[in-house]
Amino acid sequence: MSLHPQYIPYKVDALSGRYVTLAHIEPLLSPYSPMEIAKSVLGAPLYRIDWGSGAVKVLMWSQMHGNESTTTKAVFDLLSYLESHPNLKSQISLRVLPMVNPDGASAYTRNNANDIDLNRDAKQLTQPESLFLRAEFDAFKPDFAFNLHDQRTMYGIEDHPATVSFLAPSADEKRQFGPSRRKAACLIAQIAKKLDVHIPNQIGRYDDAFNANCTGDAFQSDGVPTVLFEAGHYQNDYQREQTREFIFYALKYAIKAILDDKLHDFDAYFEIPENQKHFFDILIKNTQYVVDNQIKQGDIGINFREVKSEEKIIFQPVFSAEGDLSSHRGHKVIVENNDLVEYKFNESAHNCL
Repeated sequence: MSLHPQYIPYKVDALSGRYVTLAHIEPLLSPYSPMEIAKSVLGAPLYRIDWGSGAVKVLMWSQMHGNESTTTKAVFDLLSYLESHPNLKSQISLRVLPMVNPDGASAYTRNNANDIDLNRDAKQLTQPESLFLRAEFDAFKPDFAFNLHDQRTMYGIEDHPATVSFLAPSADEKRQFGPSRRKAACLIAQIAKKLDVHIPNQIGRYDDAFNANCTGDAFQSDGVPTVLFEAGHYQNDYQREQTREFIFYALKYAIKAILDDKLHDFDAYFEIPENQKHFFDILIKNTQYVVDNQIKQGDIGINFREVKSEEKIIFQPVFSAEGDLSSHRGHKVIVENNDLVEYKFNESAHNCL
């Protein structure tokens, strides 16, 4: 699927691929008068961008997991779009934290330089990056909060990959829908309705198990409607350039829905199917393989491990599962492979760790 002509003018070509670091985004910041607010563990600047002066306030942050770069690309596409629509400045105030974990981005790791998952540090606030995000949230007092992430290629909806997923995070163990969570759910329903035109059957709803240490859950608990955006896999799009376009649309539709006050269809949130963890990057069906010196007949599941090699990301195939995988799907499927191979099953495979 090619990029839509209406999106191309706003796509920031300086950002591409999976490896996006502070060095890539810093040259793009100057038009938005960025402010350096804090420093990361290794001393990298943590920037804030403010756009607009309207009464409605939206806080969004990206790349708190360093190897989840798709939404960062989409955020700069969104800013490009907004600069072409100055009439919106009087309607909305955006506070954008474009890269919360620059050290992890440089190393292409989920965690920060202290090996801490910043999305599990919402209560303890042990890391400078976590303190930065929390301070911006407290000072800005947003009406909505957008938590922007990438999800692994394992997620799907029946026979389709989950290209974009959403969640209105829980605010407590009971997972009840108080005012803030209900408003977030209504917003997601409106985004999904518009986005479905682009990617029918490829929009999912994330698991809503409550974790008080997760940032989205914590902000929802504080009474601010918080939406989790998850950029996933699109067919043959491992660089996530196509998914980036859909996240751009999702952000644009979210802003429009907020400004139009179209946040009333609560039931439609539950019509979004839940993600299933049933995809492999490669699924080899009905093949012979050797395990512990025994020849077996069955299926092989292979996932790609993303590894930083110099200034790019390479995808290493890793054997993940064997046996009867008839309930699983593959982004690529090979049927009746007749080669007898001694596969190694002692390695765990992850994508987008």
